[in-house]
Amino acid sequence: MPSLQSGGRRRGGPQGAGRAGRAGVAAIFGRMAACGWCRCRAVLALRAAGSSLWGRRGAAPEPRALHVPSPSLCSERESSVSYQELKDLKKANVLHIDVRERWEIERDGKIPASVNIPLNELVEALQMNPADFKEQYNQKMPAKSDHVVFSCFAGTRSRQALSFAASLGFSRVQHYAGGFEDWAKHETPEKK
Repeated sequence: MPSLQSGGRRRGGPQGAGRAGRAGVAAIFGRMAACGWCRCRAVLALRAAGSSLWGRRGAAPEPRALHVPSPSLCSERESSVSYQELKDLKKANVLHIDVRERWEIERDGKIPASVNIPLNELVEALQMNPADFKEQYNQKMPAKSDHVVFSCFAGTRSRQALSFAASLGFSRVQHYAGGFEDWAKHETPEKK
């Protein structure tokens, strides 16, 4: 079967997609986490989505339109952190990204020293030019080898963020499964 990178046509793909479209799909699904099970699930998700993902003729799907499978069957124990583990990691300057919406941060507050990048911006943000990332998020862009922890309200979106980051080649990513909801049980959130 021809691959998208070789310029061939794959069932459910565009006719004559440009290099940028092929590169976008390859970036999301071509570099899944090392676990073969995750990679297999990602390919199946892309195939199952079929042509409904493709927008105008020749355009690749928006990353936020793709459902990247969660890593739950891979290494859930290794990929999630507890409240205490997150506190300890924060002392070691881990990058903590909160993927909740901005209005949630304004309403509820945030975990101290976290940077807010809503989930629907995450794939694009992690592929930005480092100078643009720094300007937009007031934070140095993480390298693919940097330790990054994602959080949300209760763990669902942070697990998706973990999958997105792993698919882009980030090798040291985890998520705070308890999320903001768990943090608020232990400490007073930082108000914006």
